[in-house]
Amino acid sequence: MKLAAAGVRNFLRDPGTCRVVLLYGEDAGMIRERAETLVRVVAGSLDDPFHVTELAREDIRRLPDEAAGLSLMGGRRVVRVRDVTDAATDPVQTLLKGRAPALVVLEGPSIQSRSRLRTALEAATDGVAIGCYPEEGRALEETIRDTLRTAGAGIEPDALSWLSQQLGADRASTRAELEKLALYVGPGNRVDLDAAMTCVGDLAGLSLDDALFAATTGDVATADRALEAAVAEGAAPVQVLRAALGHLQRLHRARLVMDEQGVTAADAVKGLRPPVFYQKVGAFTRSLGLWPAATLTAAMAALAEAERGCKRTGWPDQALCRNAVLTLARRSAAASRSMRR
Repeated sequence: MKLAAAGVRNFLRDPGTCRVVLLYGEDAGMIRERAETLVRVVAGSLDDPFHVTELAREDIRRLPDEAAGLSLMGGRRVVRVRDVTDAATDPVQTLLKGRAPALVVLEGPSIQSRSRLRTALEAATDGVAIGCYPEEGRALEETIRDTLRTAGAGIEPDALSWLSQQLGADRASTRAELEKLALYVGPGNRVDLDAAMTCVGDLAGLSLDDALFAATTGDVATADRALEAAVAEGAAPVQVLRAALGHLQRLHRARLVMDEQGVTAADAVKGLRPPVFYQKVGAFTRSLGLWPAATLTAAMAALAEAERGCKRTGWPDQALCRNAVLTLARRSAAASRSMRR
């Protein structure tokens, strides 16, 4: 079955009689975290040799036999397979026809919406498919509060608003940054905006942040290198394009304030909420001088189209993403050269 977002938390606490779980989506950190949660809930730990078996993707045809095995120590076993593809569909269907007692946890960050494996598990009565996508809005704010609360820290509203704009691309990176922040302010204290901006700064994905600011200031070489680094660190094409769209939306809001109220770029930047990270104010202000509102509108439409292309099966998502970001950089560079003439 396909598990709705509202039911995920309870399922992770108790998967019940479910026999196969597929974790798919764009947030690799969330996939890994949820897989580990399920393994611990059922087997008690991640590395118990009597209760946990990690099967290589290349050995996926052995899955029915592995799932059928019993633990010598009693209790339910877990079989975990990472980076699965549609090649797992037939073994999974064979497994579901039998009575294998183990819980099978499949991690499939590359699984697409029309995947045979995903379709099979969404239709199965004792199989579950759970989407793992970057959090935003209230869901991300709840994660921020919960993580800091668990670490013994609270948070001020303005700091929460700023962090919700900076974090969320990857669950593992988000939690690591929040745990570092909680340690910075100390147990029993509250995170304010200054602490958040000082400690988190360029956060999980400095390279992606750099890529976007370089792109809108016309630094093509830096944008290219930083984007390559972000992808190497696990940033998915859709994540990059969404981050780029968010960056342009912030520029667009500030540009409209400049045009409609006649204020300077510096004043428009000061009025943005949540505020621009202080180390990026200069780059953000320079970008406003290179990007008229109408051009930003067209660029946002192009990014949205690139994102749609990345979601189509068989389309070159990495190439589409890279071309979209570097197109921004080349356009900025051309505008900068024109202004100097």
